Amino acid sequence: MSKHIAVLMTDMFEDSEFTSPKEAFENEGHTLTVIEKEQGKTIQGKQKEASVTVDASIDDVKPSDFDALLIPGGFSPDMLRGDERFVTFAKYFMDEDKPVFAVCHGPQLLITAKALEGRNATGFASIQVDMEYAKANVYDQEVVVCHNLVTSRTPDDLPAFNRESLKQLQ
Repeated sequence: MSKHIAVLMTDMFEDSEFTSPKEAFENEGHTLTVIEKEQGKTIQGKQKEASVTVDASIDDVKPSDFDALLIPGGFSPDMLRGDERFVTFAKYFMDEDKPVFAVCHGPQLLITAKALEGRNATGFASIQVDMEYAKANVYDQEVVVCHNLVTSRTPDDLPAFNRESLKQLQ
C-alpha cells in the first residue's frame, strides 16, 4: 500500500540525502511532500545538484496527514530546528511511533524535539556527541533501526538507509 511521506527540509540540504531516498520511495509507489516555510519556493541543495520546489508550507499541513517522515541532512535540519513548528511536527512522528527516516544531520531536529532519549540511533560524526547528550544510545554503523526510527551517518550509507526505510513502509 502506498504511503504519504512528509519531507522536512530547507536550503542547504544534502542533495543525495533527499534525491536517493525520494527515488527509492517513489519506485515503490510512495508519495513525498516537501514541507518548508513557504509553498512554491525553490530550495537548493548544498552541492547545487538538486533544486526542489516546496510542495507545502508548514502552516498548511498537519503531521497526522502523513504516514512517515524523512529528514535529509546537510545544514537544513540545523536551520529548521530553530523554528518550533518544525520541531513539533517532527516530534509528533516520534510520539505516535510513525516511521521516521533521519540521515546525517537529520537527527538534529529530533534532538531539539527531545525525542531521542533511550533510542538507538546514529548520525554524522560531529553530532554523535549531541545525540549522546540527548540520551540516545549512539552507534557508529551505516544504519541503525530502533522501532520506528531509521538513522544513518553519511551519503555513503544511503543504500542501507533506503533499504531499511522501505521495510518500515511495508
